[in-house]
Amino acid sequence: MALKVLHLIDSGGLYGAEKMLLALVAEQLRLGLKPLILSTGAPDIEEKAIESEARRLDLPFIPWRMKPGFNPWGCLSIIQWAKTEGFDLFHSHGYKFNVLMGLWPEAVRKIPLITTLHGYVKAPRFSKSWVYECLDRFVLRQMRCVVLVAEAMKKDIPARLAGSDRVTVIPNGLDTARLVNTAKEPLEARLESFINTHSPVLLGVGRLSYEKGFDRLITAFGTVKCQHPGAGLVVIGEGRQRENIERQIRESELVNSVYLPGYYSNVPALMARADLLCMPSRTEGLPITLLEAMAVGLPVCASDVGEIKTVLEGGKAGAVSKVGESSILEEDLLNCLADPARMAEGAALARQRVDHHYSARIMAELYLTAYRRVRADTTST
Repeated sequence: MALKVLHLIDSGGLYGAEKMLLALVAEQLRLGLKPLILSTGAPDIEEKAIESEARRLDLPFIPWRMKPGFNPWGCLSIIQWAKTEGFDLFHSHGYKFNVLMGLWPEAVRKIPLITTLHGYVKAPRFSKSWVYECLDRFVLRQMRCVVLVAEAMKKDIPARLAGSDRVTVIPNGLDTARLVNTAKEPLEARLESFINTHSPVLLGVGRLSYEKGFDRLITAFGTVKCQHPGAGLVVIGEGRQRENIERQIRESELVNSVYLPGYYSNVPALMARADLLCMPSRTEGLPITLLEAMAVGLPVCASDVGEIKTVLEGGKAGAVSKVGESSILEEDLLNCLADPARMAEGAALARQRVDHHYSARIMAELYLTAYRRVRADTTST
């Protein structure tokens, strides 16, 4: 009988975790599993971005609306529904369901729980996000399996857990063939116009949040403009830092050179038209955005955090920038733009690495191995 897996996510957009989940579910269907994405949201939300994309890709999903915030009783209703539907595993993506599901012991859930950790934002102490991260680390002991997307993330979880056989590392993967086809699609007029009037075009992609480091990028880009007056910067994403970033752009007199279009569904098509992906992150696991850029042949300049340096083969497949003052990033960006031949050579190597090491099929097969181990452990206890 095919393994029935309920993927749990409360998504805020269509970023790395969501893209990884969609790629995983597509491959799990090809492997003969029966996955379903359960996407939660507040009752007044009609359709989330991940639901729209799942619909477009013809992937199985169910929109589940419930009271937002800390809602263990709403989570219990999901547990009860999953039991009646005969699911074999819960697979959580994000700390909301890690916490809500982890608070219910397996004796109540009856269904074993695994999680994929994409990385912590390292929020300021005593902030709401910090509290959730602390709770997340606490409930990890309730998981039958904890999947990390990068080896470097082991330092972010309790040491006793990191050294146990319940933790495994499975790198994120992509359906590169589909991605390359998507990259050939035309851009919306607003983006086409910006790209046609700027050169070179730098690109940033991610939530507008502190850990993504876009404030560093705006500062560094101001210096880049001095040597490349026609340069433009596009930052795709939404988040709580938008107002601060917009203010920084105005104060730096970069309004005509930096474009914040918000959320955009076809990032690969934009990557195919840009000259350099800039990832100034302060913290990461293994970002899907990085893999997407590598797959479409876009040169990369990315922070040395998480698994990025390993993925870029120590800097051979893209520029690796130290996290520090914006002046360091400025120098690295200028060096990338000054040597396009070297960057193109690195991009060609990067594309090979994605095909050989970070495919969705490899990722799905590794998850299937983890699922089977969890099922075996469950039946033996």
